[in-house]
Formats: sequence, structure tokens, C-alpha cells
Amino acid sequence: MRTTFDFAPLWRSTIGFDHLADLVDSTMRQATEDHYPPYNIERSGEDHYRISLAVAGFGADDITVTAEQNALTIEGRKPEKAAGEYLYQGIAARPFRRVFNLADYVQVKEAAFRDGLLIIDLVREVPEAMKPRRIQIAGGASPSQIEQKAA
Repeated sequence: MRTTFDFAPLWRSTIGFDHLADLVDSTMRQATEDHYPPYNIERSGEDHYRISLAVAGFGADDITVTAEQNALTIEGRKPEKAAGEYLYQGIAARPFRRVFNLADYVQVKEAAFRDGLLIIDLVREVPEAMKPRRIQIAGGASPSQIEQKAA
């Protein structure tokens, strides 16, 4: 079931959020795509996140993790080997590609394999210049009086 949204009321009161419609559209498109490999997204602190992908059968050389501006791409591909005769093959080894959209200032800190999981730690580091700061208000003096005192 595909639903379209009218973002016109949102655009009237916001500036610089044009990519929001594209983000919602791509997320809705992903809902119908393949769900392999399964993954978890955890929040381990106010600005710390962890993505865990179940990648049984893949090794560190079979997976590439690429961090771009606001996206994290994880791709896995097993090298072609002489196929043995399987009586049953339940461990998936097909190629995959997962793309995670990252918020501004979210950076990949580490990627590691543990217990058949690819674990990627992320942290949001907002630059000091972008953090809110309190502005001191001068009490009772006009701007010209403040300039005269400074001189």
C-alpha cells in the first residue's frame, strides 16, 4: 500500500528541510525491500548509538562499511568458491547492501565483529559553534551608554 503525503503546510513554516520529503519517500520505499541481513539499532547514551547486523558466514574481508556525509552504507559479498553439494543450505550468503541515513554531526567511531555480529558504534558530536549558548542581557543601560563605558 503506497500513500503520498502533502508537505505543503510544512514548507510554509520551515526553511532548509526540503530533503525531508525525500527522506520519508525513501524510507517508505525501503519498507517493501528485502530485510536481509537483520539488524538492531540501539541507543546507549544521549549521543551514542550502536547498529548490530547479523552477518553469519561473512568475514571482515567480505564486508565494506562506508561513511559519507549523512549516510552509512554497509555492503557484503562472499567471494565465489567452488560450490560443494549442500543437502540443506540455511545460512544465507547472498550479497547485501544496507544504507542508514544519519543525522547531522553523527560520526562512525568504530566497526568490529563480535559473535557473528557486525557492530558499528556511532556518536553525535555537535561542534561548539553549533551548540546553543546563553546571551547575557545588559541591565538597564542603552547600547550607546554601554559603548561609552567600554571606551
